[in-house]
Amino acid sequence: MADSQVNSPEPPGGNGWRREYWKRNIRLVAVLLVIWFAVSFGCGILFVEQLNQITVGGFPLGFWVAQQGSIYVFLLLILVYCLYMDRLDKQFGVYEYDDEAGAGTKEGGEA
Repeated sequence: MADSQVNSPEPPGGNGWRREYWKRNIRLVAVLLVIWFAVSFGCGILFVEQLNQITVGGFPLGFWVAQQGSIYVFLLLILVYCLYMDRLDKQFGVYEYDDEAGAGTKEGGEA
């Protein structure tokens, strides 16, 4: 797909752009899920003994990651997903505006 089609304000004709859009979306979801798995399962269960050698605020790091750190990482991953998808939506011309000026300019350019 040409860059001029992807960077255009309106979605290009045909379904090729939809495949590319979802391909990028699924790739992002897969990467974020791997990171989440590595932090929650890997650091919270598999490597807990090694991480417990380090203390944070009087608590072993393995315990902290299992109880608090994985939640913080999950929230950070949600933020990353939202920001990336906003950028991807704008790039493919399917961004949904909340303000008055952009109202009615959703997919297809319908007013």
